[in-house]
Amino acid sequence: MSFSHLGLSDKVLAAVAATGYTTPTPIQEQAIPHVLARRDVLGIAQTGTGKTAAFVLPMLTILEKGRARARMPRTLILEPTRELAAQVKENFDRYGAGQKLNVALLIGGVSFGDQDTKLTRGVDVLIATPGRLLDHTERGGLLLTGVELLVIDEADRMLDMGFIPDIERICKLVPFTRQTLFFTATMPPEIRRITETFLHNPEKVEVSRPATTVATITQLQVASGREAHDKRDVLRRLLREAKDLNNAIIFCNRKREVAVVHKSLQKHGFSVGALHGDMDQSARTAALDQFRKGEIPLLVASDVAARGLDIPAVSHVFNFDVPHHADDYVHRIGRTGRAGRAGTAISIVTSLDHKSIGAIEKLIGQSIPFAEGSSKAPESEQAAPRERKERSRDSGREGSRGGRKRRHERDAGSNGGRNPAPTIQSPVVAAATTPVIPSSPPRPPSIGRPSPTKNPSSASEPADHSHLPAFLLRPVRARV
Repeated sequence: MSFSHLGLSDKVLAAVAATGYTTPTPIQEQAIPHVLARRDVLGIAQTGTGKTAAFVLPMLTILEKGRARARMPRTLILEPTRELAAQVKENFDRYGAGQKLNVALLIGGVSFGDQDTKLTRGVDVLIATPGRLLDHTERGGLLLTGVELLVIDEADRMLDMGFIPDIERICKLVPFTRQTLFFTATMPPEIRRITETFLHNPEKVEVSRPATTVATITQLQVASGREAHDKRDVLRRLLREAKDLNNAIIFCNRKREVAVVHKSLQKHGFSVGALHGDMDQSARTAALDQFRKGEIPLLVASDVAARGLDIPAVSHVFNFDVPHHADDYVHRIGRTGRAGRAGTAISIVTSLDHKSIGAIEKLIGQSIPFAEGSSKAPESEQAAPRERKERSRDSGREGSRGGRKRRHERDAGSNGGRNPAPTIQSPVVAAATTPVIPSSPPRPPSIGRPSPTKNPSSASEPADHSHLPAFLLRPVRARV
């Protein structure tokens, strides 16, 4: 089937033909007719299958009729990251070149004044991240009561980034009668709940099982030591030995790790850029543009680059850190093997990552083989955490009160670790063990204790006072 059979307008068909596309992808073929019929759509498809064009092309056809009003956008598209929002705007600029549509982008890192100016002129298409959109509505510079079509893109990423409460607020600000398009690659229970709440009798378009990976991607894992420098050594070796490597994205779990790996690769002579959420918008845009244009072949990134970024010619993806969530693995490796191309995804795995790899393999329904020449982490390395744990447990016991007592018993021998008897005995004990001839009249006996003379056996058999505290062994004078 060609695009001409989907019901798109002549202007949109001309723009599609100018880009060189002739055949729609499965998600486009199934979703576009339902969007044009003004039905709610729940689209589930693998990343890199053309979901963006599946809603951009019919929206352009719908927007040919009507006119925008100041501060009241006609359509609203929500994206989880600034990069995705900018990418969707590029799609509108490309396919809507022959139409006079006002498209505005509301993202962080850009001044409110410039964005307010665009909203005042009237906007046909508003593309925004949830946080910046709510900032404008709370300042009174934006009304969502005129929204006819709402698109929630990469919904599972919205969930990961904590945007679901914001999405719920936004859905209550737009008219109840709007049309809603919901696109995602995975379907966690929380996302299913949102779809049941805000979509009305939607048409479900599912061109593949959720959380599946593209068959054209070769997936491998390579064993490494647990230390960060071990993993960096493995990464550099993989980059040097990789076959047909044109460019690659290297994913790390933490922003700090992105900076460390980026600096390490630069130090070893690699041409590399960095991309993470703490960078300012101009630096993020510049790094992404350099990577797209081929000026830098390597990009070290956090998961901010894992969702929806359309860079068709990425040949390799390296997971420097195995992702904590199995869904993130699907999105990361989806940056390669796009539009039917072949790709390679390699994960650097330590003995601490076996649980995460197991969850990934369960999610995607297949095992990830080890690369040739690489094997699983040695048993000694796998056993090391257990040994350290046992040693830590033993040292913890030694540090406890009972442990100190046992340690003292071992050190002190048979006396149970008790302090030795003092060399200068108290008068009470001395009187019981050694006869003393006083030079003056004897003192009266101690109060509360029997006189030594009343115990005839005490002279030959000393009393055991080791169980008594020292203060009870001090002599007490009787008041006369």
